[in-house]
Amino acid sequence: EELKTYMNQKLEKLWSEGISGADFFISAIGAGIEVFGKYEKVMDFEGNIIRAEKILEDIRKIATEYAVKKILKNGFANEINELTRFYVLYRWEFGEAKVKFDEGRKLAISVGINLDVLANHHSFIKIEKDLICLLSPQDRNLDDLRKSKELIDVLHYCVLMWEKGKNDEIRTKLVDTGFGANEAFFRVAQAVAQCLPNESKEKKLLEGFLLAKERVILE
Repeated sequence: EELKTYMNQKLEKLWSEGISGADFFISAIGAGIEVFGKYEKVMDFEGNIIRAEKILEDIRKIATEYAVKKILKNGFANEINELTRFYVLYRWEFGEAKVKFDEGRKLAISVGINLDVLANHHSFIKIEKDLICLLSPQDRNLDDLRKSKELIDVLHYCVLMWEKGKNDEIRTKLVDTGFGANEAFFRVAQAVAQCLPNESKEKKLLEGFLLAKERVILE
């Protein structure tokens, strides 16, 4: 509890100062170590000593939870699953860049997913040797997206259908999945778009889709 309280105060200050991405997480680790560093040792209720690896895992979980709430403007963080959290945080921290697998793995662990299980299995996660990247909508297999009910997959499918002018397919998908009546779905789209540079194709697709949001929901 001391760690959560102290870190949230520190993270609030970092956020207000515009610290983001990797710098945000590095600063969060520093803040967390300040708490643990006050004690000769920290133990769980069974007397087992908490090692550095577990300490860093706890710190990163607190930081990612805080970041997700801020990125989604609060109120919606609890409505999205682990995979969507990973996508949002990756785009926020790394954009569309490829990063070392270990960096991606740390971020995945902090939201509770296993990259080795998910990567390259019809998902947006792609591993190339010792690198990882997230596929943008235009790089996905349309058949995979058509069958999926995962939020990010549905979002990618909708923006591709918007680009093709196939509004009937968008409406059908949003009704079948229930995302058409879910504000968190559109908040994720907006948050991801804000994380990407102006020249990004994914950003342009998301912003175009969001401009049509009200008409799509009404229909």
